[in-house]
Amino acid sequence: MRVVVSIGGSVLAPDLDPDRVAAYAETIERIAADGCEVGIVVGGGGVAREYIETARDLGANEVELDQLGIGTTRLNARLLIAALDGRANLSPATGYDEAAAALRRGEVSVMGGVTPGQTTDAVAAAFAESVDADLLVYATSANGVYDADPNADPDATQFGSMSPAELVDVVLPMSRDAGASAPVDLLAAKLIDRAGIRSIVLDGTDPGAVVDAALRGDHTGTDVVPTASDEPTYWTGGGDA
Repeated sequence: MRVVVSIGGSVLAPDLDPDRVAAYAETIERIAADGCEVGIVVGGGGVAREYIETARDLGANEVELDQLGIGTTRLNARLLIAALDGRANLSPATGYDEAAAALRRGEVSVMGGVTPGQTTDAVAAAFAESVDADLLVYATSANGVYDADPNADPDATQFGSMSPAELVDVVLPMSRDAGASAPVDLLAAKLIDRAGIRSIVLDGTDPGAVVDAALRGDHTGTDVVPTASDEPTYWTGGGDA
């Protein structure tokens, strides 16, 4: 089975704790050791936001701000590569062909951001589409997809399962509201819908949750299931999907 995991920067390295990065490296190694091909996209998190806010105050334009964010995602990706100790590509892939080539070599393929105007949410969806991944997992700071921002609305309801088109419908109004917290961004949702990628959005603060989700489909987040999609046969012991 081929799995792409998007790890939010605030999940991987909220305070540059080496033990936390090492725990995520161990998680990835466990998935790969079970026979999966693994691609990883790492976000920028709070460190990226701090750089961007500082640069904005200094008069940087939006492309320059995006480049700062991309640079930070690649720094976080390098931390993870270091923790993987030779099991991953030597440096973060800067494009999808490069990332796919690492998978073909049998490496864990790690990348950060790619281009201005595109978040790592969208990069992960595009990477998954480009390599025909069986599963895309978003390890975020929120436990799944809700019908409203759970940080602002105590009555927000979590979706246990939804279609990619429903994900687009839920994320669309959130993307219009300043300060709203969408589980994945709108472009990522549209790419998931276009490609029909089976996806999981879950709370990644516990790295072990990613192992359970990727290898067995067990999690407390939200399944995004394309129409007429079956569970990966991998989860039922039938071999690679």
